[in-house]
Amino acid sequence: MEGTKTMLIDQFKTLLGDRHVITNLDDKAPYLREWRDKYEGSAAAILKPGSVEDVVGVIKLANEHGIALVPQGGNTGLVGGQIAFDADRQFVVNLSRLNRIRDVDTDGYTMTVEAGTILANAQQAADDVDCLFPLSLGSEGSCQIGGNLSTNAGGTGVLAYGNTRDLVLGLEVVLPNGDVVNGLNKLRKNNTGYDLKNLFVGAEGTLGIITAATLKLFPKPTGQQAAFVAFSTLDETGAFFKTAKSKAGSQLTAFEIIPRIGIEFLVKHVDGARDPIETPYPWYALLEISSGQSLENASELLMEILEHGLENGAVQDGSVASSEAQRQSFWHMRHELSGCQKPEGGSIKHDVSVPVASLPEYLRETIAVSQDFIPGCRPVPFGHWGDGNIHLNFSQPINMDREAFLSHWEEMNRLMHAITLSYGGSISAEHGIGIMKRDELADTKDPASLTLMRTLKNTLDPNGIMNPGKVL
Repeated sequence: MEGTKTMLIDQFKTLLGDRHVITNLDDKAPYLREWRDKYEGSAAAILKPGSVEDVVGVIKLANEHGIALVPQGGNTGLVGGQIAFDADRQFVVNLSRLNRIRDVDTDGYTMTVEAGTILANAQQAADDVDCLFPLSLGSEGSCQIGGNLSTNAGGTGVLAYGNTRDLVLGLEVVLPNGDVVNGLNKLRKNNTGYDLKNLFVGAEGTLGIITAATLKLFPKPTGQQAAFVAFSTLDETGAFFKTAKSKAGSQLTAFEIIPRIGIEFLVKHVDGARDPIETPYPWYALLEISSGQSLENASELLMEILEHGLENGAVQDGSVASSEAQRQSFWHMRHELSGCQKPEGGSIKHDVSVPVASLPEYLRETIAVSQDFIPGCRPVPFGHWGDGNIHLNFSQPINMDREAFLSHWEEMNRLMHAITLSYGGSISAEHGIGIMKRDELADTKDPASLTLMRTLKNTLDPNGIMNPGKVL
């Protein structure tokens, strides 16, 4: 195999250029470790194509020689889907060089970008023409559009704008046989057979390599206002969300839940983070109102909602952003909630969703079960209350060894996922399946659905070259 690998690397260098085929062990390392350090992989080389034609060439060589390809964007995935695990037969295809913004259409509110475009750059390109691309994630400064599409990323804007799948009009995809699907249309209505783009959104690179996408843009809000709101109980949180949604409708663009321990971690570990409300409370929500009229309109609506919550007893206290800088600082705190847990030691994490009405009962049950299972563990559930997606994280007990705590990861997963399924929920709300949840998917997915997924995989990728061992 070593001779074949060397020959292949030489062919890839001829195709892509020497500096775009990375073989040195130290240089490969950043592409083979995910940021939580849960997965550290291996690969024959890192390939960095610079065009669609390069991707076609890479895939044809892979088919010819029977080797596997692992597509990768910004390497911010959390379930191992972007990591290769075979130093002889797997090559990472990193799309970061395909980073052009091909077109921005302000009349049709669309933008066509290549897969390696960093999400923050796509957001900025929209902002430059007074439009909004609403996908927003904590990793938006490094994650890439191709990865967002491949995992059907969610983020903080789902409540108003939907998941990534809802933001896509068309895709350009290189299939496992090297054919190119040229589906970059700008049409809002296109009823011409199967909606093929949805085969690839959320497929995690197992059915082909996304090289570009036409995305939806929206009018940029004229005014946005945000507030931290405090609650004594989860039931109060649920009641207040219902009030906010009924009064604001689509103008409620975020409703994010944070537990008290999350605020404490932020203040302790994030520069500039401040406790938003003087008196501590068990639960907080960061909500945002976006108005197409003015900042004054957004502020007035937010105050009306808060006053109603205070009057009926659902809200205990609140802090409204006094400036745009403070609104941004509120969001900075929200986006740092994942990172601020790392200094506290090991963290067992879940990305789940349940019906919104079930959230109070669901969180009470999972918190109680986790603390019975590992006494002293510190639950840090946070995230997107408005769409039922909770990042159900558990930090290690203060006096427990990190590795001893993390050794319970699989059993904790089984406990939490069993509860999630009992509420009619999903074991993966926005992070994907990857390798982490592959076996659980087989145990929990409807058998007919799994059979159909395998049929699609075998039909499109009969040689099994695309991201093997992931999802299925």
